[in-house]
Amino acid sequence: MTALLNVDVINNGRPLLQLERLSIVSKKSPNRFLVDDVSFSIEAGKTTCVVGESGSGKSLTALSVMGLLSKQLQLSSGKVLFNDAELGVQDLSSLDAESLRKIRGAKIAMIFQEPMTSLNPVLTVGYQIGESLTAHLGLKGAVLKSRIANLLDMVGILPNRADSYPDELSGGQRQRVMIAMSIACEPRLLIADEPTTALDVTVQAQILKLLDDLKTRMNMGMLFITHDFGVVADIADNVVVMFRGKIVEAGTKNEVLNHPQHPYTKALLACVPDAEGKNPLQPIDYAWLNDSVQEALVEEGIV
Repeated sequence: MTALLNVDVINNGRPLLQLERLSIVSKKSPNRFLVDDVSFSIEAGKTTCVVGESGSGKSLTALSVMGLLSKQLQLSSGKVLFNDAELGVQDLSSLDAESLRKIRGAKIAMIFQEPMTSLNPVLTVGYQIGESLTAHLGLKGAVLKSRIANLLDMVGILPNRADSYPDELSGGQRQRVMIAMSIACEPRLLIADEPTTALDVTVQAQILKLLDDLKTRMNMGMLFITHDFGVVADIADNVVVMFRGKIVEAGTKNEVLNHPQHPYTKALLACVPDAEGKNPLQPIDYAWLNDSVQEALVEEGIV
């Protein structure tokens, strides 16, 4: 399904990122589509939230943009079109490994779900923030240290914590370090894969506000992966709802949250508790699925 979002475009009449009929399969089972015919666009300065249950294909879609799919998976069809301000529109899915390395971190960056497994425990956070600055921008010495200090300050961490190791920081601080790493080279597109899942509510709100402020200040496009409609309400401009690798609904935040059309979207929203506790939570109703999909869900232990 193509997500028909009303997006503005940059300089040459193209969105910042455009996925065209993207499909991902397992190399061992090429007839089994893990992501199936997914299309949507992201504009500069806007956030598109991709929502769905675990296993819906959200993270695989994000990893395909970065060219980080595991060796067991492959793109079977589709394009990942990135609007590079210098080189024009490029199909990232057709680039070689070296070309992708030049783009990762510099023009497209990603915040992963669990910072403790993404940060190297034996290197200081300052060193890890500085790696991309040296690799992409050639910064060294005092200039590099100054830039690292500015980045830490930007995400609300004292600059002197640059010499700290990841296990000396709290979960919220480690997530802020990951954000500092991701924005170090001022990328045009930021991908955030459930970056607040492991954080408490107060820290989660701080991280969401920080990301939203940075997006506006740097005019970044942001692809935000989540299963939490509360997060969607806080940060999204546009929303894409995925189920079993397919897009089932897409639109603006107001359209999807306040006027959902697809039964699956309505079922997901019914799982969100209301503040006053008047509406009891409802389990997801899969009755709208055809018999073959129902059987597959039963085999996978989902229903």
